[in-house]
Amino acid sequence: MTADNGPPPARSSDGGDAVIPLHDESVTVGKQRVERSRVRVTTRVSEREQIVREALEHEEATVTRVPIDREIDAHPGIRQEGDVTVIPLVEEVLVVERRLLLREELHIRKNRRTVEVEQPVTLRSEDAVVERVTAPPSPVRSPNQTSSEE
Repeated sequence: MTADNGPPPARSSDGGDAVIPLHDESVTVGKQRVERSRVRVTTRVSEREQIVREALEHEEATVTRVPIDREIDAHPGIRQEGDVTVIPLVEEVLVVERRLLLREELHIRKNRRTVEVEQPVTLRSEDAVVERVTAPPSPVRSPNQTSSEE
């Protein structure tokens, strides 16, 4: 080997140095798809019956209308009383009241005055006249006799 760390030079038969050309090989690797075979995939559904047991919850709601008809000051909220949910239904009601309204007063003042008036008037009056008439004497009756016995 020489100082440049290359291969030792080849010697020719005449004793001189001979130059040997060196070749370098390289490889390029590539790939491509090659169809070698085809595949068909089909699906098939198979059915079988099996009994499945599962607990299902069923819930029913029963609505009961409870009339209250009471005046309240504020809107009550929804509340829970045991297993009953209470939803208040509130209605606004126009309240008409009969009130006395003093609209006006009539002030009546009486004034008395005396006026002398002259007017012709027809006046009527009845008088009783009593006269005594002399009659024939009547028979005397006893107090026990009645008028039918005569």
